[in-house]
Amino acid sequence: MSVPPVSAPGGARRRREHHHEADVVVVGAGVFGCAIAFALANQGRSVLLLERWMTEPNRIVGELLQPGGIAALKQLGLGHCVEGIDAIPCKGYNVIFDHIPSLVPYPTVDDGGEVIYSWSGSGKNGKRPEGRSFHHGKFITRLRESCLAHENITVVETEVIKTMRGEYTDHVLGVETRTKDKETGKRKPDYFFGQLTIIADGYDSNFRKDAIGDKKATVKSKFYALELIDTILPLKNYGHVIIGKNTFPTLLYQIGTHETRALFDVPIGIPEASPAAGGVRGYIKNVAIPALPPSVQPAAFKALEDGKIPRSMPNSWLPPTKQVPKGVILLGDAFNMRHPLTGGGMTVAFSDALLLSRLLDPSRVPSFEDAKAIRAAVNVFYWRRKNVTSIINVLAQALYTLFAANDRQLHALQNGCFEYFQRGMTDGPCGLLAGIIQRPAVLAYHFFSVAFLSLWLNALVICAGPLGFLKAPLALIDAVLILWKASCVFLPLVWREGFQ
Repeated sequence: MSVPPVSAPGGARRRREHHHEADVVVVGAGVFGCAIAFALANQGRSVLLLERWMTEPNRIVGELLQPGGIAALKQLGLGHCVEGIDAIPCKGYNVIFDHIPSLVPYPTVDDGGEVIYSWSGSGKNGKRPEGRSFHHGKFITRLRESCLAHENITVVETEVIKTMRGEYTDHVLGVETRTKDKETGKRKPDYFFGQLTIIADGYDSNFRKDAIGDKKATVKSKFYALELIDTILPLKNYGHVIIGKNTFPTLLYQIGTHETRALFDVPIGIPEASPAAGGVRGYIKNVAIPALPPSVQPAAFKALEDGKIPRSMPNSWLPPTKQVPKGVILLGDAFNMRHPLTGGGMTVAFSDALLLSRLLDPSRVPSFEDAKAIRAAVNVFYWRRKNVTSIINVLAQALYTLFAANDRQLHALQNGCFEYFQRGMTDGPCGLLAGIIQRPAVLAYHFFSVAFLSLWLNALVICAGPLGFLKAPLALIDAVLILWKASCVFLPLVWREGFQ
């Protein structure tokens, strides 16, 4: 039987379904996989989207989409996916430091979407963008439904085992999988071929080593999750960051009409979570929950009553690494991760999908068989994405270091950061966090503004009281140490994320 030409009506679909051939094979129908598959399909590309399990996922992260992510989602043609899933509007953050709140709303923007007060201050009136928070599984299901309905995408439930290369070349031609036979229930070998293979198989990727070498994520803590029912948050439609004197950050944000997610950051090996102290449950029960707002504590204690250790996810940092694509590109969390404290992961994913799809547009790359054009596009993508992703990544890692302060200099910076918010310097930092300010210079300005404010506040404390001026040399020494600590936190991150 002859193979129908792709140009024939339904030819591309028949080639995908019967011969498992397409322009591009996408591995992983998660956030990035669905987005890039849909974007390329909208360009007329024939797409095979492979996913191990098509059942609704049940994860505890990927539940908050920043305004920058919402904007990218709409440009991808997937804006409808946050509708009809009981998503909750998010207007910004309420940072509660030692029981004292500080409101950090999303910034005011002009008619072009540009932040008005990006360098200092905050707008009082005007248009403010919003984010959305939701159950991760419901959102993923909507993304997958959009891909299933697209005429240029065929979605297959199959487990990808390995990539396939040509007999005389290391160019990837597709993937080998195991597909469940509907009649016997057993998994059988299967093969899918594409001119280009895009792998987005998540934070625990099986293909990372093959694509970018022996790069491993740095994990210093885990988020342990509770789902609180009908709790009362201090502020409606705001994400809450809770920081106590003796606790690590806790996040609270509503993910449905009745459900609120609580994420407790627990660094690996801390004494407060040791077996002698009752383990992780003991830390959450005895240390973390008592630091929450009183209105939240009853629901948190009730959610902990089942006696089980709450579900957890590692908080990972994996800087991006250059790739030399030979028929395959690794992307999504498999390629680049940051601490989820700021909720920027999905914003990075959608921004990446939008940028890459534009660089792979048929007007630039008519055929994915053009390896040279693919390499050029991926190289441009690697550097251009940094305008968005380096900001979100650096901010996530730096803020976590400050919010989880474990020495005197970091505590001084932590105090300075909170005072910065108290003084109304919120539009710039929150615009960066939201993914709508894409100028790294703004990030550097605000970070070191916090650092110098920290120096001043620390000096005032040291020199307080009668004859305090005699302690000025101590304040100067402390200033040098605090500025050095700030530089050690910020500059290596900027160098790795922005210039490598």
